[in-house]
Amino acid sequence: MARTVVIAPDSFKGTIAAAAAAAALAQGWRSERPADDVRLRPMADGGEGTVDAFATAVPGARRMPVTVTGPEGDEVEAAWVLLPSTPDAPAGTGVVELASTSGIELLGTPPRLRPFDAHTRGFGEAIAAALAHGVSRLVLGIGSSSSTDGGAGMLTALGARFADAHGTPIPGGARGLAGVSNADLSGLPALPPGGVTVLSDVTNPLLGARGAASVFGPQKGASPDDVAVLDAGLARFARVLGAEAPHAEPDAAGAGAAGGTGFGLLAWGASLVPGSAAVAELVGLDDAVGAASLVITGEGSYDGQSDAGKVPAHVRAIAAAAGVPVALVAGRIATDADVSGFAATASLTSLAGSAEAAMGDPARWLVAAGAALARAVG
Repeated sequence: MARTVVIAPDSFKGTIAAAAAAAALAQGWRSERPADDVRLRPMADGGEGTVDAFATAVPGARRMPVTVTGPEGDEVEAAWVLLPSTPDAPAGTGVVELASTSGIELLGTPPRLRPFDAHTRGFGEAIAAALAHGVSRLVLGIGSSSSTDGGAGMLTALGARFADAHGTPIPGGARGLAGVSNADLSGLPALPPGGVTVLSDVTNPLLGARGAASVFGPQKGASPDDVAVLDAGLARFARVLGAEAPHAEPDAAGAGAAGGTGFGLLAWGASLVPGSAAVAELVGLDDAVGAASLVITGEGSYDGQSDAGKVPAHVRAIAAAAGVPVALVAGRIATDADVSGFAATASLTSLAGSAEAAMGDPARWLVAAGAALARAVG
């Protein structure tokens, strides 16, 4: 008997985007069960793949190409997505992700880490392009960042001005934050009528032991001494920017996301929300799952932390509420991971024989995983 299967993975970070992962899983499933109705709902939590997820899952979504200044200062070809008109967004919703405009993946493989000089200017330029198009609402994904500039580059691209004590514009990146003395936000555009929703799975504050520099700075090339300098720069930036935007709280959950870009967006007036839940709502995942007999989700590494707001945990919760079984595919499944809530699991590392083989050709092994699950639970 034919079944309806919903495939809703996150990206397999650094190896394959969510949309491509979903397509590969679907190919494998259909190779075993060609009569099934397979529906793709690639997911994201605000990081890389957010734009692809919306472009694939929302009928009528349009990619809008844009050229921006990348985190190293060179031109980057990116795109934001225009979602169709809705009653609460008559001119459409613009979806912009930081990962494809100012993300760490843009620094090469292996990345040429720039803890003091990488910036978020390109992200702001892409946001400005969506505003210029006239969208009624903005949805911004801020995962996978390359910088720790507090969102200063983004705000500058949108029209803010940051200067030192002599009135000279500060350098880009985190390097300039140590000397910032003045903030002028008068050039910032008004929020679109439907507001700005920021997607992130990070709840860290801006400063301190759980802040942007301490927790995420080392991933971006910061040494222990660098972390202290970066945190001090963010603290100075928070004081200066907070004087102009007192509603922006450095201690707010998510203020430290994307090297403090969450804080910069709060200063503009945006709202921060859990990324997985917001993406699920916007791509209609609940309705799709409600009509399904099986859901497949996944991510690159499923471990003991994956229940803390990650895509598979959210998809599993939606499926459980609907009484629909859910299967998990991951690049690797850690030994400490609780997979008892899944009807079946598949590890690309196990299928390929090694992590290196799985990461070298993820699409091939995702096809194999889809076929294996079809045989196991189809």
